[in-house]
Amino acid sequence: MPKTTYWADAYVQKACSAADALQHLRPGQRVFIGSSCGEPQHLVNELSKVSERFTDIEIVRLLSVDSGPLTLIANRSHSQQLNIRSFYLGSASPTKIKKNQRFITPINLSQIPHLFKSRLMPLNVALIQASPPDDFGWMSLGVSVDINMAACESADLVICQVNPNMPRVLGRSFIHVNDVDFIVEHEEELLTIQPLPEMETANIIAKHISRLITDGSTIQTSLGVTNDATMVCLAEKNDLGVHSQYLSEPMMRLFSMGVITNKKKGFNNGKLVAGSAVGSFMLYEFIDDNPSIEFHPSDYINNPTIIGRHNQMVTLNTAMAIDLTGQVAADALPLNNYTGINGLLDFTRGAAMSSNGKSILILTSTSDNDKTSRIVPHMADTAVVVPRGDVQFVATEYGVVNLFGKTLQERAMALISIAHPDFRDELFSQAKELNLIDTGRQFKQAIKGVYPLKYEETIQIKGIPINFRPARTVDERSIQEHYYNMNRGDIISRFFHEKKSFVHPQIETTYEIDYINDLTIVATIGELGFEKIIAVGEYFRNPIVNMAEIAFSVSREYQGMGIAKILQEKLAVAAKDNDIKGLIAYTSPQNKGMIRLFNHLPYKIHTEKDEDMIILNCLFSEPEPKDPKTKDPLPHFS
Repeated sequence: MPKTTYWADAYVQKACSAADALQHLRPGQRVFIGSSCGEPQHLVNELSKVSERFTDIEIVRLLSVDSGPLTLIANRSHSQQLNIRSFYLGSASPTKIKKNQRFITPINLSQIPHLFKSRLMPLNVALIQASPPDDFGWMSLGVSVDINMAACESADLVICQVNPNMPRVLGRSFIHVNDVDFIVEHEEELLTIQPLPEMETANIIAKHISRLITDGSTIQTSLGVTNDATMVCLAEKNDLGVHSQYLSEPMMRLFSMGVITNKKKGFNNGKLVAGSAVGSFMLYEFIDDNPSIEFHPSDYINNPTIIGRHNQMVTLNTAMAIDLTGQVAADALPLNNYTGINGLLDFTRGAAMSSNGKSILILTSTSDNDKTSRIVPHMADTAVVVPRGDVQFVATEYGVVNLFGKTLQERAMALISIAHPDFRDELFSQAKELNLIDTGRQFKQAIKGVYPLKYEETIQIKGIPINFRPARTVDERSIQEHYYNMNRGDIISRFFHEKKSFVHPQIETTYEIDYINDLTIVATIGELGFEKIIAVGEYFRNPIVNMAEIAFSVSREYQGMGIAKILQEKLAVAAKDNDIKGLIAYTSPQNKGMIRLFNHLPYKIHTEKDEDMIILNCLFSEPEPKDPKTKDPLPHFS
């Protein structure tokens, strides 16, 4: 077709029916199909109708979990009419994917544009969908720019379905009428996904990880129930930014609430940047001609170097399984047609390059109605998507752990601690068989304890954010370091004798706890997984009298800040929650600090002497409010 200097004339000359445009396909060609919700459904349906006249057409696309007509034709013809090449980085474990796994080409999304543009994989034809042209002849790829742009720029022949329902999205989403070969005007509704069902486990996981995301963070999320729940839990955050492969409905809601402002990204400030949108018609209306939103191709969006330029980049992605060394399997979700798997490793590595960045992998602890653990001893016949060296935070409904910089034993113990309690003993035994855990360690029933998230709290004291939380099994080394760094006097006050060794058997009851009969609350500073424990408060239940004995230790440089008082208050609340009658403390007459501390409790305090010890106790059934300054009982007024 001869070129014209005026795009409108070219548009009229290039307009034709889908059937006419597809007559230009030849046997043996490689045909790209537009991805995700930008798929040109009309062109795909017409191609399936005329597929019988072709041989060896190779369809190139991102994986669609839905078994579309082209895949059915490929299977029916044993790939002699159509062959499928699906870009997919997942493990291909689900049955729906596994039966067509021969079509899969594992690759990171950031690398696909290079594959096309370099002609290492030349595209003969690209079938794409775009918005109607503006006054200058530019058409927007709309809801799906990702790899579609590279396909348009690389293909020998571009057939564009022009759909007035396609939103005009700003950024690098535009192709010009002069750069396509055939235009097929066809109005149809864009692909959407149904609202994802609410899951209680997802909401619990979201609460665990929301505290890892601080004000001013830049976030990326994959598609999935848990990530939707996390978005809801971010409603109290401020000035979040977005740089993500997918823009989703929950992001739109956070934007409308003023939570997402993109002001502090450090890169592309003021812009919500993504590669595709997957959601409802309302989401597509939201992105239409919105000057605060830009869509870019995947070699930009998924480039780890670009991702790493953002401040506090936090990536939230869903995993399907993880083994005790940290190897991760991930797959497409059964709840929608689009995977988000191809960008998982790109964003995980990009977050590692970001200042104060975090990559968080999310999975429910079980599958198959709690019959199967998603945390497994080792990956057997499941492909690894994220190597263990790239894994940082892992979250289930039972907690969050940081595997970065941890030994295999520390990783195994950490992951067992967030596995479903019904599988922890089996995982512990298998870890020992695999030589991941020292053979001298014994399984304690306390390891089945369910972490009580409700006792977590971060409090600013003298300008220092101090996190108060229940101890975990993974705190062993940090607690040892806390005790080893205490001075002689504080050790004697805590343990009633001079002590120079804090090996595992001597202090295991501090962190191998069931959170009911024995509970330790620690005060920490620093990032989860690399925290410094600055104080330890413990209670041990005496089942005979149903009283909880309490003890404390605070690092010398943090004494006098009221930390022990906060620990005591939290232990008292937990003891009451667990139907314990009251608290008891054993101390020496010289330990004035402990005596003062115990008398702060808003209960009637009973004191007795036993040889060279003082025994303090109180019952929760005997409240006695105290003056915060004098610790004297407040007067009663009738």
